[in-house]
Amino acid sequence: MKKLVVLSVALATALGLGLAQEIRVGMAFDAGGKNDRSFNQSTFEGAQRAARELGVRVFDFEPGDPGQVGQGIRRFAEEGFDLIVGVGFANEPSITRNAQEFKDVKFAVIDSVPCEGKCANAVGLVFREHEGSYLVGYIAGRMTNTGVVGFVGGMDIPLIHKFEQGYRAGAIAGMRERGISNPRVLINYVGNTPAAWNDPGKAKEIATAQAKQGADIIYAAAGASGLGVLDYVKQQRCLKQNELPSGVRFISNNGSNVPRYAAYNQSCPAATSRPMFMIGVDANQNYLGDTDNNPNTLNHVLTSMLKRVDVATYEVIKSVKDGTFKGGVREFGLNNNGVGYALDNYNKALIPQAVINRLAVLRSQIVSGAIKVPDKR
Repeated sequence: MKKLVVLSVALATALGLGLAQEIRVGMAFDAGGKNDRSFNQSTFEGAQRAARELGVRVFDFEPGDPGQVGQGIRRFAEEGFDLIVGVGFANEPSITRNAQEFKDVKFAVIDSVPCEGKCANAVGLVFREHEGSYLVGYIAGRMTNTGVVGFVGGMDIPLIHKFEQGYRAGAIAGMRERGISNPRVLINYVGNTPAAWNDPGKAKEIATAQAKQGADIIYAAAGASGLGVLDYVKQQRCLKQNELPSGVRFISNNGSNVPRYAAYNQSCPAATSRPMFMIGVDANQNYLGDTDNNPNTLNHVLTSMLKRVDVATYEVIKSVKDGTFKGGVREFGLNNNGVGYALDNYNKALIPQAVINRLAVLRSQIVSGAIKVPDKR
């Protein structure tokens, strides 16, 4: 409750300073907080961009524990904020209740649809995560050196099944293009409660178990828990030939053209080991895989599935500012650059041009409907 008190004081101070005429945006975050380097942080960055470019005032509420999710929404509504954004599906029930009561306040939810899409003052910002996950899965399938890749989900729910199923389909497609007869995608979840978004220790345990089964590339769609996968991959650095499980062998030497950093060379002999990689999610997490402050050496984040919650957040704030806000549903996918994959100085040497060219074809085929990406189990 301490955060609510501090928030209330901050709002009262703002009102006392005569800021009531400015557009005020309240951000109610999900478990994991705005510094999770993933979903929440990307949303916050979109709001900060709106503050800089549009001159709006942004206030935020971070729950102290999962049970507090939604509490900040009521406070923002009572204060008469112009727009309240619920970051994450867990905020949807509170957004719906308050949207129905406070008709003059506008609301948005990321990853869910408030009021079943029927409130004129509330909009759901939803994504086709399976489409972007297919592309990063394809990268994993083309780049794996073992024919085994992993997926670590946060909370075991239909939303994350979209990431899982798109990734699985893309990885299998990529491996089959290479003639791998028995492609394997290992799938595990951190948990079944909101605490699964903020348990890097558990995610690290899962990554350890997947690596022991031969997974050399692991996609983490787990919020702040994904940092545990990153931690493991950067510490482990590589899979070694003499530690591979029965039935798994090195089938290629992808990534061998990228210079290794000193610590990697010391612990991972080139002839008998292959590098390990994580695939990031939501925000561009490529930079997190850099171990020596040198993007020209081996980076342990192969790519990131971009879920442009920052863009969606900015656009919904802008719609309030310019008077074009509409309730209902807004959907973001490959067709409007709402999802995609990250290619930058940290990973461009890791992914061959032939793979990048093929990704462009696959993207077009998904957008046209020629490829139907699964989004359910």
